[in-house]
Amino acid sequence: MALSRDYTVGIFCPLEVEICAIHYMLDEVHKQTQSRTTRYVLGNLSGHNVVIATLPYTFRGKLSTATAVSQLKQDFPNISYLLLVGIGGGIPTQGVDVRLGDVVVSTPTGTNPGVVQYDLGTAYQDRFVRAEQHLLPPPLEWLHAISRMKVAHRMEGDSVDQFIEELHTRCAHQAFVRPSFDTDTLFEPTYDHVEGESTCDQCSRNRVTQRPPRSDPTKPVIHYGLILSGDSVIKDAAIRDQIASDEGGAICFEMEAAAMMNDFPCLVIRGICDYADSHKNDVWHEYAAAAAAAVAKEILRFIEPTVPRIEDDHNSSSAGTVSSNGAITGTFYAQNGTITNIQTMTAAGNIYFG
Repeated sequence: MALSRDYTVGIFCPLEVEICAIHYMLDEVHKQTQSRTTRYVLGNLSGHNVVIATLPYTFRGKLSTATAVSQLKQDFPNISYLLLVGIGGGIPTQGVDVRLGDVVVSTPTGTNPGVVQYDLGTAYQDRFVRAEQHLLPPPLEWLHAISRMKVAHRMEGDSVDQFIEELHTRCAHQAFVRPSFDTDTLFEPTYDHVEGESTCDQCSRNRVTQRPPRSDPTKPVIHYGLILSGDSVIKDAAIRDQIASDEGGAICFEMEAAAMMNDFPCLVIRGICDYADSHKNDVWHEYAAAAAAAVAKEILRFIEPTVPRIEDDHNSSSAGTVSSNGAITGTFYAQNGTITNIQTMTAAGNIYFG
């Protein structure tokens, strides 16, 4: 059975639908555990021992998020990679054709670090002035992995569709199936949803923004760019577009990343479930969560596992220890086994053998 120090990747999913999607993505499921403040799912994903963490049912917001991630790092001291995976609101622009079911990955653009907290500042009578902030970009290891992944996708394609299909075979019901094409409707920013209606069936089709058809309309597109994080759910297209313009070309809204980026730098992956306008509904939540989980699994293919694991055929053993700063020291023996996935760094120090 894997020990807590064997887990090197933490995946934080604030919502139930998000943790269910990434759970179904696991290649192996390990024995479950939980703390008083955080619920965990343990397993293996793309060769990595991962901990999936979420908040207790009634907890939400940046403070609860920061507390849960801090607890995750205490409970699993060798976590060296963090992902924030879930759903978000898309910001369609002329330059970036974001659609429902697509996935946005936080990536530095110009002077922006990849995630910006858009609602931190001072509100005056006629304007809002955002405070200067210095959120950290994703760790270099993630950015290098993204570069490798982009090259591989150009040459060989990606495995995202395959991973989503595998999720469907593991899920007994059809919750994560892609909704029908006609439910992905982008209305003009000045056209509000018909009041009192739960769907857009009564909304005017004359106010739909026309977009060119995609060569494969069922395949999620991965976008890389700026994600906006704040405490409010955006359900107004005019406000959406104004904030995005002020922040220099953002393509996604979400609500948790700002709590993590400085104390727990991570990569943010968001499946697009709505357009952050008055037509927002829950139809695409499950599929968007599945698409984000599939991209998380895909990116992990381009990160090497970092903790040495001994595959025990008969009498392999280890005298190595993990010190308080994360360094693994000691002698490792594998008389009839194989030591695999040896890297040069742990979460906080070098690996020494001898």
